[in-house]
Amino acid sequence: MGKAGLPVSPLAPARFPDLPVIAGVEFASGAAGVKYQGRTDVTLIRIAPGASIAGAFTRSSTRAACVLDNQAKLTQGGDAPDGAAIIVNSGNANAFTGARGQESVDAVTAAVASATGVPASRVFSSSTGVIGEPLPHDRIVAITDDLAGALSQDGVAEAARAIMTTDTFPKGASATVAGDGGQIRITGIAKGSGMIAPDMATMLVYIFTDARISAPLLQQALSGHMDSTFNAITVDSDTSTSDALILAATGRSDAAEITSLDSGAGAGFTAALQQVMRELAHLVVRDGEGATKFVEVQVTGAETEADAQKVAMAIANSPLVKTAIAGEDANWGRIVMAVGKSGAKADRDLLTIRFGDMVLAEKGWRAPDYDEAAASAYMKNQNLLIAVDLGLGQGARTAWTCDLTHGYIDINADYRS
Repeated sequence: MGKAGLPVSPLAPARFPDLPVIAGVEFASGAAGVKYQGRTDVTLIRIAPGASIAGAFTRSSTRAACVLDNQAKLTQGGDAPDGAAIIVNSGNANAFTGARGQESVDAVTAAVASATGVPASRVFSSSTGVIGEPLPHDRIVAITDDLAGALSQDGVAEAARAIMTTDTFPKGASATVAGDGGQIRITGIAKGSGMIAPDMATMLVYIFTDARISAPLLQQALSGHMDSTFNAITVDSDTSTSDALILAATGRSDAAEITSLDSGAGAGFTAALQQVMRELAHLVVRDGEGATKFVEVQVTGAETEADAQKVAMAIANSPLVKTAIAGEDANWGRIVMAVGKSGAKADRDLLTIRFGDMVLAEKGWRAPDYDEAAASAYMKNQNLLIAVDLGLGQGARTAWTCDLTHGYIDINADYRS
């Protein structure tokens, strides 16, 4: 069973991966009783002095207090000469809580600063859970000293579990890449299951690397891959108030400093970072609330990349498409519908639609060798590919989504109970 007592997603990996230790990063998790008693619901992460910090956050206009606080702190720069810390709670989003929301952020970050010796200006906080309920921050403050005393390099797996809400499995990914003179390691954890849509989905993501790289370059590397990873997934088209991604580089690798993302070492690092980001994004979709199918939507031949994005997300977010997938119905007419409603330029007579390797429709009509039985058999797979070529240009975009089942309703109808 998952943390919230839900059955583990059928799309879950067999086990949590063995993530490499990142020198200069320590974890501790504990039970504060933010919403439920006896459940691990708070994680503290301490990052050693000399680190660089980068971030990406939801663009919701009703952002949570912790998101606004993190953004303000990173506006001052991403250098952490005296170290940094991240404090995360599940069970309560501390969103739409008025002035009290910032008071809670201030109380929690001050407690972490006191317990860890990290400046409060370098303490970043995240909250996930129910919106509109005041955060009982005193419960988090009460265990902060204990968390600081328990910090360990080996606590990443428990941290991944502590940040879960309706997730049914903890999510982690890693990569190792050759730098100039040594190996560079990257480790990431994430939470996310519902309220998932671009900008940047309902998720919390924390990625750590021992690379030596300045904060501006680290931010550039992160921002450059957002659209192809976390902004390319959707479960339900809903954007959260609380999404946050924090990336920290400790500089403890033996590899030389990365001074350009265009260098061999820089390109290798950014490719490895993108790999970790994409794997975490896919795990979020695989844990979509009630999901039984993982779906890749490939759009090519659009007049512009923006048009390709419109079509990909129109398909990936369509309840009609997603329920057909859940019912294992090869109803490619719903793909035609989604393309038409997307707002992108399209020509019926140039459109090609594929499910896997099968061409279902082309040249404005059903393909001559269309096989309904074969298409229906394909839909029984857990991993599906829907491909659309618009035949108009070079614009392309890929999105990832899941099916829409009654399980989504069951989870969200009583989310607060």
